[in-house]
Amino acid sequence: MERLDDDAITARLREIPDWHREGDEIRRTIVAPDFRTAIAVVNDIAEQAEALNHHPDIDIRWRKLHLTLTTHDAGGLTQNDFVLALRIDTIAADHAAS
Repeated sequence: MERLDDDAITARLREIPDWHREGDEIRRTIVAPDFRTAIAVVNDIAEQAEALNHHPDIDIRWRKLHLTLTTHDAGGLTQNDFVLALRIDTIAADHAAS
């Protein structure tokens, strides 16, 4: 997977406003209503990550999930990071609506 340049990253970040860039990573925090829902969100993210063979770093703090995406093999951000970020946004929205 080809590493994206700064212009491409800036453009893609406009599509995922809940994410922000820190160096060669994009990050987002999701706050679930309770611990059980937070774990359900993680499980759904895991399914999507496996399907894409692209795995986020996830830090679980009670009902807060801190997510980080980067493509280690490419040494930075690639299309895969933004595809998974969009899927994570959908999962978060689905659980917020439940």
